[in-house]
Amino acid sequence: EVQLVESGGGLVQPGGSLRLSCATSGFTFSNVTMSWVRQAPGKGLEWVAGINGAGGVTTYAIAVKGRFTISRDNAKNTLYLQMNSLKTEDTAMYYCKRGLTRGQGTQVTVSS
Repeated sequence: EVQLVESGGGLVQPGGSLRLSCATSGFTFSNVTMSWVRQAPGKGLEWVAGINGAGGVTTYAIAVKGRFTISRDNAKNTLYLQMNSLKTEDTAMYYCKRGLTRGQGTQVTVSS
């Protein structure tokens, strides 16, 4: 059974940082492209960043490029999202995603 478990969200002030983690199991993690997506209150799902299986290729949404960094540790079957210079508009539930499957999410709230 594929499992994706996000953690690391919380309340942070504008300009602050958070690091999200996604612990995975049930599949060969190193073979799979992974993504982070988010959903703000009242809005649809938004793709944030992606990374290939080996970790050498990363892509970002324009809204987060230069502020967020996606990475992975294939030895630990874990995906990460380092978020710096956070803005109020980054407030959302963040999910890691493998194909059509995503976890339960972790809430990120950016507010003063």
